[in-house]
Amino acid sequence: MAQDALTDTTSEPEAETELKRSITGRLLYFYVLGDVLGSGIYVLIGLVAGAVGGAFWLAFAVGVSIATITGLAYAELVTKYPKAAGAALYVNKAFGNTFLTFLVTVCMLSASFAAAGSLATGFAAYFAQVWAVPPSLLVAVLFIVLLALVNFIGITESVVLNMLMTFVEIAGLVLVLGIGIWFVAGGDANFGVLTEFTTEGNEIFAIIAGVALAFFAMTGFENAANVAEETINPSKTFPRALVGGMVTAGVIYVLVAITAALTVPIDTLAGSDAALLEVVRAGIIPVPVGVMVILFAVIAMIAITNTTLVAVVTESRILYGMAREDVVPAVFAKIHPSRRSPYIALIFAALVVSGLLFAGAGLQSIGVGLDVIARLATVTVVFTLFIYALVIIAALKLRGTHESEDTYRANTPLLYLGILGNAVLLAYVLIDDPSSLWWCGALLALGFALYAIEYFFGTRDRPPGHERGDPSELRSAPEKGE
Repeated sequence: MAQDALTDTTSEPEAETELKRSITGRLLYFYVLGDVLGSGIYVLIGLVAGAVGGAFWLAFAVGVSIATITGLAYAELVTKYPKAAGAALYVNKAFGNTFLTFLVTVCMLSASFAAAGSLATGFAAYFAQVWAVPPSLLVAVLFIVLLALVNFIGITESVVLNMLMTFVEIAGLVLVLGIGIWFVAGGDANFGVLTEFTTEGNEIFAIIAGVALAFFAMTGFENAANVAEETINPSKTFPRALVGGMVTAGVIYVLVAITAALTVPIDTLAGSDAALLEVVRAGIIPVPVGVMVILFAVIAMIAITNTTLVAVVTESRILYGMAREDVVPAVFAKIHPSRRSPYIALIFAALVVSGLLFAGAGLQSIGVGLDVIARLATVTVVFTLFIYALVIIAALKLRGTHESEDTYRANTPLLYLGILGNAVLLAYVLIDDPSSLWWCGALLALGFALYAIEYFFGTRDRPPGHERGDPSELRSAPEKGE
């Protein structure tokens, strides 16, 4: 990676930016809420219920608490370095180590690949509730290809489209909450189920298991940090908006989990790939069940599409940015002459995610007991927990640098608690599912292979007179707005 890009330490809390500062605190709050309140709960709530039992709402409560502590570290770092870079920038500022910065970037890319695969499988599960003809694997792969095509065309840049899908996914959760209120008002709720665990005497481990899965639904700090340059007075607005958005999302998640536990048997939730749909299928409200099932399945698919769309954009932009810095082959920085999109990066990302899906299906076909949604979600969580722990450590290490009277400072004991929480979850995941390390290792190996190809053969992509790190015609940036 170009050394100047990695070692710049001139950033100040109110450094000048070419981007217009137009995002208010209120807009940022809804941006964070929409980003964190994603489709993970649509996909993973059944797995969390199976791991914990009727008390699985506790997993979401504990998970959002740990995630919010990580958010405090992001908030502190954003007020120091309000730049659109996120974890890679913070780790580089703290450690100044090129390899570690590259590792964090590859982990972010790998997490996005795995998340997209898990979400695509969840999309196929809801799709099967309405149209059960095509094989689920085919639906999942075509879903990824379609989103890559949409991104290539440029529709993903429409803020209106993203906002509409966010409203739809929130509407789905509100529908679930409405069913819960109706059920409780009818006097049929058995609140005792909310204190039940799958195994007696192992409540703590059950909660940790649930938190490890629930964490998949509580990410989004990177996307929020990437709009710091466009936020008005980020030192004041960013911490409030980030924490407020996380807490609101956490409350909604807990209420949705409580509703699911009260209205549907835990075994039914745990055995369903579309668990929230079981709440609708229970027929609690006086509306034809068939109509409600189709309506909610469509809502869930839109919600999953929204989150996966963001993942597809993230993957291609990370590859594009790494190619611009001569970290991976320059071909990934190629943009389409008319659509102005990084089409090679998009094609490659779609192939990698499809490869993960085919690998999961292949293992299932030879008799390996594998839940593709759970495995890819676990891989995502492994990378995410590693990145989040490093970000908190970076926040502590950078104390006393680039600070002003307006710099937000997170509570120090809470940050240490955050490191412990992320470390405990990471250790549990790796001990509970050690085979996930093979998947993590394969994705990391792919990233390092791309680096090696560029390092040893990259000069062939560079026109005469251009040094490593210099932009070339292959690295021309997309036009503004694309």
